[in-house]
Amino acid sequence: MFKAILIEKDEAGDRAALREIDEAQLPEGDVTVAVAYSTLNYKDGLAITGKGPVVRRFPMVPGIDIAGTVRESRHPAYRPGDQVVLNGWGVGETHWGGLAQVARLKGDWLVPLPEGFTPRQAMAIGTAGYTAMLCVMALERHGISPDKGEVLVTGAAGGVGSTAVALLSGLGYTVAAVSGRPEEAAYLRGLGAAEILDRAAFSEPGKPLARERWAGAVDVVGSHTLANVCAATQYRGVVTACGLAQGMDLPASVAPFILRGVSLIGIDSVMCPRPERLEAWSRLVRDLDPAKLDTMAHEIGLSEAVATAGQLMAGRVRGRVIVDVNR
Repeated sequence: MFKAILIEKDEAGDRAALREIDEAQLPEGDVTVAVAYSTLNYKDGLAITGKGPVVRRFPMVPGIDIAGTVRESRHPAYRPGDQVVLNGWGVGETHWGGLAQVARLKGDWLVPLPEGFTPRQAMAIGTAGYTAMLCVMALERHGISPDKGEVLVTGAAGGVGSTAVALLSGLGYTVAAVSGRPEEAAYLRGLGAAEILDRAAFSEPGKPLARERWAGAVDVVGSHTLANVCAATQYRGVVTACGLAQGMDLPASVAPFILRGVSLIGIDSVMCPRPERLEAWSRLVRDLDPAKLDTMAHEIGLSEAVATAGQLMAGRVRGRVIVDVNR
């Protein structure tokens, strides 16, 4: 038996609770992992609270991030005792995830724990930080260097945004951080933000084209915010889009793309190919200041996950939430 957060569905709707589960109920997979830490991401919040159609199969153990030790393996790349990390691949949506003391997974989904990180540090980064790194890599790949101008980060006090601010500032970029929480200004400046902007300036319908300002952007919000970011992006600037906190719609004009040559780059962390995953994790080891990582994350126990998911969806959680599944 092991402890896990289990989401069940009946006529009354979805409900999530801490349960004792028999290992015989674990899904198929060729690697069994003793989980040390998981996380709470926005997608986990949607799943646990039932506020978004994230879960595709019931019952479901949420948790899109896992760090732990291989207990059993039929996969040629992994042996018992190996430390591993998992992000995405539909875990917590179609396959039982990491908010549990034990997980059975496909070995092809795993990557070795990056040398230089503990399991806890890897989960302080988690999918949010790994996604932020993919955004930074995309900006670099499309020619956005620190000398090109300011880079904007929306949703800056959240997990992806916090890590993006820390990464970009550490790499020498001038970062403007957008947040709807003025009380987080000191936190964001501590991560390296040069300027804090009010979310309200971006969240309403705007002009098809605005004054050129941003050389690049990392957007986790979508909807009107993303449209307004694109409208104010410089000629040949690049916007990376990886979230939908405001909405899935994009009420934008083609003007920034055909008049300024702006590039809008989609960032998908869930099915990202293994080589790019490994590159992102190696870059995180090199480019993310461990001291900033400590300020971005706080830890809870597995028994606190359901309540904290509600706080996350209410916008009351800053940075990253690490879950110690064994307390």
